[in-house]
Amino acid sequence: MEISESNLSNSEIRSSIEIRLKNDIKDENIVIDLDNVIELIVKALSSKTRRDILHQIQTENNGMDVSNIAKKLDMTEANISAQIKKLEEANLIECDYCSGQHGVRKISKIKYNQLIVNF
Repeated sequence: MEISESNLSNSEIRSSIEIRLKNDIKDENIVIDLDNVIELIVKALSSKTRRDILHQIQTENNGMDVSNIAKKLDMTEANISAQIKKLEEANLIECDYCSGQHGVRKISKIKYNQLIVNF
């Protein structure tokens, strides 16, 4: 039997995409196969600025605050804050608040150190 698009269902033609997020330190591993969540992650990673932020955060064990990230990347705190929000929405980082010299500091920590895409 010849296989063509006409005799296969959409699920047989298109295999699902799956993203695995791993954290070797915490021994966490989650699998994401929902299209809307995958889109959030892919969009978050599509920006070089957000990838740079992830790299900066990853180098610090205790996370980094917006001010320090902005200094390291030579960008405004407002821009970094907006980018951090997108990374947090994609569940790639987690943020905590603590007191600082001039008010509250938002500390961002990387949640996963490995992302695996399976097609």
